[in-house]
Amino acid sequence: MKTLKRTIDFSAPYFLQAEPFQEKRTLSLNNQTTVELPDFRVEVTNSDHAFWVKEICEVTLSSAIARGTGISGRSPEFLIEKINKGEAVIAFADNGKWAGFSFISSWDNGRYVSNSGLIVAPEFRHTGLAKTIKRKIFELSRKKYPDALIFSLTTGLAVMKMNHELGFEPVTYSELTTDELFWENCKSCVNCPILMSKERKNCLCTAMLYDPKNEIPTAL
Repeated sequence: MKTLKRTIDFSAPYFLQAEPFQEKRTLSLNNQTTVELPDFRVEVTNSDHAFWVKEICEVTLSSAIARGTGISGRSPEFLIEKINKGEAVIAFADNGKWAGFSFISSWDNGRYVSNSGLIVAPEFRHTGLAKTIKRKIFELSRKKYPDALIFSLTTGLAVMKMNHELGFEPVTYSELTTDELFWENCKSCVNCPILMSKERKNCLCTAMLYDPKNEIPTAL
């Protein structure tokens, strides 16, 4: 039986323009209180967004500490470079507050692309923003590197579910990049001793991979 594949034009302008939520949404708490959720603008970064790097780093670190999970640290200088090159997406609430961030990196001469650093400011969690950022960074990866294998390493169940909805599948670490610089970044993670003891074959993070040769998934 043949599998019907859809085609998505990732070069279309609407994919990389700022993406607001379409309407105000509400969230019911304990079937009693209804809270109005904010609107967000999610866009590809430019040099004007470097202003927010300090807050991005601080929230990322505090979030990892609070969850008790590992984090592959990135310096402010590294993130500024990503922002200036347009290799990241950033989100703002309708009141202008920074709300979220994520970035991409290419490895092995563009054969692989990693989606990393997904973070949402505490006050905007549980609003659906993380899924919007995840979709936007995936679209940016497909636009810039249409033939690349896209991968993600995470310990978070929510991120795993978002990856799965985009067409990512769990894989072994042997299917990821062998670029030493990528694995060098793991040294700042508290779980690095586990990774090294396993000879980089596995760790607490789940590896997930999107292969563009496979069926294109339904957009989130």
